[in-house]
Formats: sequence, C-alpha cells, structure tokens
Amino acid sequence: MSDSKAFLDIITTRHCQRAFLDEPVPRAVLELVLIAAANAPSGKNTQPWLVEIVEGETLADLSQRLCVLFDANTQPAPDYAYCPDPEPSEFVDRARACGHAIFSHKGIDRHDRAARREHSRENFLFFNAPIVCIFHLPKLAERGNFLDLGMFMQNVMLGLVAYGLGSCPQASIAGYPDAIRECLELSENRLVVAGLAIGRPDPAASVNSFIPSRLPLAEYTQWHS
Repeated sequence: MSDSKAFLDIITTRHCQRAFLDEPVPRAVLELVLIAAANAPSGKNTQPWLVEIVEGETLADLSQRLCVLFDANTQPAPDYAYCPDPEPSEFVDRARACGHAIFSHKGIDRHDRAARREHSRENFLFFNAPIVCIFHLPKLAERGNFLDLGMFMQNVMLGLVAYGLGSCPQASIAGYPDAIRECLELSENRLVVAGLAIGRPDPAASVNSFIPSRLPLAEYTQWHS
C-alpha cells in the first residue's frame, strides 16, 4: 500500500468511538501523537492551544463533578456558542438524523426519554475512556484561534488512529466550564473548548460501528475555472 493511500485510509476510517476497553493508553504513545499534532498550522505560528491530560483519580473526580451538574439539570453555560441561533435547517436535519442513527445502533427507542438521557450522561463519564484531553484557549480567543485548535485536534485524532487507538471529541462537556476550571485548577482567563475521550475501542460495542453519513462531493464543492 502506498503511503498516500495509507494516510487517506486513516482519514476515512476515523470516526467517533463511544466505548473503550479497560486498557491504559501508553503515555509515550500519546506524547508522540501530541508532538506530531503540534505541526498543525496556526495563524502567524501562534499555536494558541493548551491541553490538559487527565486520567486516574483526577478523571474520576472530573467525571463526578460533571455528572452531578447534569443530574441536577443544571443549565449548560459554555464559554462560547458552538452553533448559530437559530441553526440553519440543514444543520438541524443532519443532527436529528445522526441522533436517530446512534439510538438505533444502541437499541434505544427514540421515544425512550430515560434511555436517551442516559446516553447523554455517558458524555460526562467520557464514555469510560481511560484518558481524556481537555483543550482550552485564551479567554479572548477569536474565530481564527478556534480554527487553529480544530486543525490541531484533527491531527491528534488521526495520530491516535495510526496507533490503533480511538477517540471521541466532546463539545458537550464544555457546557460546564467552571467545573472543569475548578477541578483542573485552570485560570479564569482560559476558555474551555472541548474534551477528547481516548482509548482502545471496544470492538464488541455496537455503537462503535456507527459511522455517520457524509455529504457527496458535489454538495459541498464548487469548481471555478
């Protein structure tokens, strides 16, 4: 297999993993992935991202804090808006279709509110991943800084696939940024963007076989000559 084909395979096989084996992620592997990921481009080489790597007792503590807030129906108050309000109808339609497909893979009836809520709660348990990354930016970060971080995060996720690992990016946990800052002793001047659950995917978990549909090329490209 050519190097170019192998790289494209890594891109196309990466998808969100929501169940992990009870196996540690070697620190050396994660460090290699993060070092490689830092080659992501950023405006004027600003490299605005910072990463908290959380495992063990601290991860258990963080999960508990987030679950307490979720269980109390605490209204999320993220540091930034993820989507426009109101969302374009095509965004809503795609999100709804994706949600229904995930429920189908997990055997959850879409009218089963208790099961759907438990599915949402798994986000705050980080899907029982053995290790998690929390990505944050300066409080005054602008859209370009988010673009930089997104390219860095994509590099991380692709690097993990290359080592046989999986991940799931999680914007949902950023709904409780104060709890994250308090647990990880982050400054109030840091903007919590997202988490990334990391581990070796559980091949027996049906949810891990779910791959969302992608738009055909013609729907998101336009050629100019």
